[in-house]
Amino acid sequence: MSDKVNRTRRWVLFGGAAAIATGFAIREHRLIPQDYAGGQLDVAEAYKQAQSGDILLVDIRTPREWQATGVGDGAHPLDMRREDFIQALERLTDGNPETPVALICARGVRSARLSNQLTLAGFTNIIDVPEGMLGSAAGPGWMRVGLPVKSYKEDT
Repeated sequence: MSDKVNRTRRWVLFGGAAAIATGFAIREHRLIPQDYAGGQLDVAEAYKQAQSGDILLVDIRTPREWQATGVGDGAHPLDMRREDFIQALERLTDGNPETPVALICARGVRSARLSNQLTLAGFTNIIDVPEGMLGSAAGPGWMRVGLPVKSYKEDT
C-alpha cells in the first residue's frame, strides 16, 4: 500500500513541477519582444525628438499604467487595445502614413509587436522604443533614466 502511495506522490510532484515549468516557459515567451526590422530609439533620444517635433511619440500602454507612472513628457497616450486605435493614430498623424511615429510601452514587448502590425497596415515610418517606460534588456527605461513625466488624468 505504501509503495502505491509513494508512486502516486511522485506522479503528483512530477506533474506539479511540469506545470510550473510550463508556466515559466509561457511567461518568458510572452516577455520576449518580436524582432522588429524598423528603426529603434533609446528613451533619451525619443524624448529629445518628441520635444523637437521630429517624431510623434505614442505611449500605447493602458490607462491604469499611465495612472501608475505618468506619461512620458511629449508622449501621446493612446491605448493599443482601443478598437479604433489605427483611426486614432491616423488622426494624430493627420492621415500621413509617412509621419515618424515612435511607440513606447512598459518594457518593449507590446511596442515591438505593434510596430510590426502598423508597418503591415501601411505606416511607413514606425520606430520602436524597446527600453520602454520601465526598462528591459535594451536599456534602463524612461523612469530609471529620470526623464520627465506628466500625470495622467482620465477623461470623464
